[in-house]
Amino acid sequence: MTRAHVLPLRVYYEDTDAAGIVYHANYLRFMERGRTEFLRELGHDLAALRSGSGINWAVKRLSIEYIAPGRLDEALQVVTTVESLRGASVDLRQQVKRRDTMLTDSTLTLVCMNAAGRPVRLPSDARAALSERAITSRGDVPPE
Repeated sequence: MTRAHVLPLRVYYEDTDAAGIVYHANYLRFMERGRTEFLRELGHDLAALRSGSGINWAVKRLSIEYIAPGRLDEALQVVTTVESLRGASVDLRQQVKRRDTMLTDSTLTLVCMNAAGRPVRLPSDARAALSERAITSRGDVPPE
């Protein structure tokens, strides 16, 4: 099993600025889709988790480096990997790529929150699924 989750996407007109370059904030939307589909692949649909246990995921910290521009109509990939797990949170690395070219490189911390907005421990089944996909070093991220 590959440890990275890859979400293919295409850049549409609505994703770009007047010059046909992906608007910087839209990379955050692309990464949100990547995280959502990654969790869904692990069997943790966000809506079901919220309705079943009252748990929501919230971004606590995000660092992003913009390396190269994405352009209108390009095929891109959002690559998501698990860096580490703690009691109520998970650290992820997400990269947006165009074939072998990295466009953005980001790290973020997601926290499990209850309905009152308080951190809660990761559900045991989510922890087990995320642990199976955790990487041991940045060198484990597969090349595209």
